Amino acid sequence: MNSFNKHQGFTLLEMLVVLVIIGLLAGLVGPRLLGNVDKANVKTAQTQIIMLKGTIATLYLDIARYPTNEEGFALLNAPPSDEQTKPFWKGPYLDGDLPLDPWNRPYQYSVPGSKSQPFALYSFGADGQPGGIEYNADIGLLPPRD
Repeated sequence: MNSFNKHQGFTLLEMLVVLVIIGLLAGLVGPRLLGNVDKANVKTAQTQIIMLKGTIATLYLDIARYPTNEEGFALLNAPPSDEQTKPFWKGPYLDGDLPLDPWNRPYQYSVPGSKSQPFALYSFGADGQPGGIEYNADIGLLPPRD
């Protein structure tokens, strides 16, 4: 007898069962993985904000003031136009360009900050809108709320 005459392979039913099992596993594991991605993005934003805060503090030590709303983050890479302050600027204070937040949007900067903070430095979170809850909440040193 020839062994090639035997039926080899999977039946349609077996293939459908495998696909259903894969679908169920993806349905159970997928949301957990996506939840971890959201948590990681929030942690990344928090870490970047801490690093940017330190960079702005270093700038403050050199020029004895924080960037104005008009100067913003640009003062970290380019000297001020003010001739009295320019000699004290020892930048650039960033290696390269200002990073975007984990959702590929620019960080926000404004003067003054809330409470005792001299400036606000924050991300709008996952939704890119002010306010929000959970992963959509604003992250960082927030501006005063009206």
